[in-house]
Amino acid sequence: MTDKTVDVVCVASWNVDLVSHVPQPLKRGETLMASSFATSPGGKGSNAAVAAARQGASVGLIARIGDDDFGRMGLALWAREGIDPRHVVQAAGERSGVAQILVYEDGDNSIAVAPGAGLGLNAQHVQAAQGMVSACKVVMASLEVPQRATCEAFALAKQAGAWTLLNPAPAQPVDAALWRMVDVLTPNESELQSLSGLPAHASLQEAAQVLLSEGVQAVVVTLGEKGCALFRAEAPPVWLSGHPQKVVDTIGAGDTFTGSLAAALARGEGLEQAMRWANAAAALSVTQASALGGMPSLQATRAALQNT
Repeated sequence: MTDKTVDVVCVASWNVDLVSHVPQPLKRGETLMASSFATSPGGKGSNAAVAAARQGASVGLIARIGDDDFGRMGLALWAREGIDPRHVVQAAGERSGVAQILVYEDGDNSIAVAPGAGLGLNAQHVQAAQGMVSACKVVMASLEVPQRATCEAFALAKQAGAWTLLNPAPAQPVDAALWRMVDVLTPNESELQSLSGLPAHASLQEAAQVLLSEGVQAVVVTLGEKGCALFRAEAPPVWLSGHPQKVVDTIGAGDTFTGSLAAALARGEGLEQAMRWANAAAALSVTQASALGGMPSLQATRAALQNT
């Protein structure tokens, strides 16, 4: 059977977020009383896929989830968001991933991820989705999924002339072959510093240059309330200011940026203009609770850009 054509394919992680609100980061051995607790959909891949769909892209997933209530939560979410789950595998007898999240009074957060069934995602799962990948415009992934799966997906994307986007979170060693297949890398400041191996006092441009020298074509660094910056080997840096917002929490802001960037590229925007869409969407995403609560529509993002 021929795959349904989609604009954006996401090699996706799926986690359920277990979110507690606490006054401040915990010290080692410390216990704090949380003011609230909630469960919500999460996983960097799933979040980015939802962001892309809300920005008007048709989106398909390649993922491996547990055959459990949390896995069924994911399938229900993707159905509501109009995301194609044809290449989502439910692993019998395995648990879906979870992310334990502490949100602080200033809206910042810390996250510990247990990927569950997602650890079993491999190149064979990607090969099964070759028809979908070969017909798309953008393939995106994060480091929450095994690199063997991402490498296979990006290789297929390159053959088809599609963009490849990698959100390098959580920061970890990356295979040299994968770096050479990345068109756009979307780290935050701390991830960029960690991946570059440079000391903390190094500039963003110096850190980005390390990754560009590894074969990455463009580095788009997200800077929170300060906006974002684009670095390429043969072009001057591009800096975009942030959109001031009252922050409720920052969960999913980076995923919103990556997914919105993917959607903009898929509809034919150039990289610098796609950054503007992603920058505005990410700013809107922090105005409501949870990863998906503030994740904006294309119409809301367009209105935000028109008002700046």
